[in-house]
Amino acid sequence: MDIDIDSMMEASESIWEESILPSLSEFIEIHALSPGFAPDWDELGELQATIDLFCGWLDRQGIAGMTYETHRIGNHSPVLLVTIEGTGSGEVLFYSHLDKQPSRPNLWSEGLHPLKAVRRDPFLFGRGAVDDGYGGYLCVTAIKLLQEAGIPHPKATFLIETCEESGSFDLPPYLDELSDNLGSPDLIVVLDSGGPSYEHIWVSEALRGLVAGNLSVKVSHEGVHSGISGGPIPSSFRIQRMLLDRVEDSKTGEILIPEMHVEISDKIKQEAIELGAILGDELWNSLPVVNTLRPPTTEADQILLGTNWKPAMSVIGADGMPPVLTAGNVLRTHTDLKLSFRIPPGVKAEEVQNIVKEILEKDPPYGAEVTYHATEPADGFHAPPLHEGVSKALNGASMKLTGHSPMVTWVGGTIPFMAMIQNKFPDACFLCTGSSGPGNNAHGPDEKLHIPHSKRLNVVLAIAIAALSE
Repeated sequence: MDIDIDSMMEASESIWEESILPSLSEFIEIHALSPGFAPDWDELGELQATIDLFCGWLDRQGIAGMTYETHRIGNHSPVLLVTIEGTGSGEVLFYSHLDKQPSRPNLWSEGLHPLKAVRRDPFLFGRGAVDDGYGGYLCVTAIKLLQEAGIPHPKATFLIETCEESGSFDLPPYLDELSDNLGSPDLIVVLDSGGPSYEHIWVSEALRGLVAGNLSVKVSHEGVHSGISGGPIPSSFRIQRMLLDRVEDSKTGEILIPEMHVEISDKIKQEAIELGAILGDELWNSLPVVNTLRPPTTEADQILLGTNWKPAMSVIGADGMPPVLTAGNVLRTHTDLKLSFRIPPGVKAEEVQNIVKEILEKDPPYGAEVTYHATEPADGFHAPPLHEGVSKALNGASMKLTGHSPMVTWVGGTIPFMAMIQNKFPDACFLCTGSSGPGNNAHGPDEKLHIPHSKRLNVVLAIAIAALSE
């Protein structure tokens, strides 16, 4: 089928400028913290407000054969299900989310704020702009572009949740309850990813999983003058260091738990070399590090493998420590650390979670009170090959609009939904892509969406989807 890509690109430009960006700007203004960060999310009503906003946008799109319904099971955060009847063969399932990570406005640049949409071309700034507020808009618009061009399209179902940033712990009951509604998708599309440049269309073939928990060390019932107790009482911070040495080599960052590692195939190593040759120093230069910081390795392929196919640990939070300005000379009663382990695809997150707990709690140093409370784990994801027709269409549209073939990459982050839905639909193909790119800083200060890249991606996605109905 011949598709007038130039005309479709003009339509995408118009829809984004006149419809998507204004609504997305309203979305940015809603706090909409994920349930894990806002236990009172139901009372606040902000998650539902994002759904209401999006549904209002849907009503204005004039899409034929579309229905939608908000689903709520018990105390679980709501899910929006949108269905567009197909005009051709095949079924596609789209996924996105509307919940957000917390923000710290004081860390944003002058003139920017997490809850204020600011356009500074080519970017739209604001919390949730790129993760993942734009996703639902772009996916629905892909079908709208096909309808306006008179091109047959498969039946499309859109699953939009509000718990992704908390690990999607509310999602499994919906996957069971809505099985009949989700159908039997041939292709599953996820717009919560991207790649290391805005010059290519990126396809994420793999994502790391996540194992996390709170490690608590308590040594006393009350704070004691450090001049009297420092020495006789081992500090809770030093015991934390000893415990972390059990799971991570502090000199190299290597994770010391064998079960967290996978064998990296020669194919993946070769792909890392080829991708590294294209990206070069940009991999490191795109990170907002201090000028004096050096990477553990300078080889681009090793950086790629290290951020995608090897485990890593981060300490992402702490309790029990007063601010520096108000810290007295007191030996503190306890130190609590929030640990986050990224694990490569193929590692069973729940099994590793139990191993971490056993290692950290066993034989606590000096008999201190040590507890590890695990949070919900998430497996990684490795995609099967794309449908041949979809792959060919994706390549053709990408070449036309960017001058480059789509690039395969991996993402060090985690999308818990991917492993969940792959287990539910093991025979489906996956297209995990998105508008994330250098400097988008999702979850961090100055989060932003690259507008021109999103407009191009919208057309490429539409053409790839249409291939299912040929």
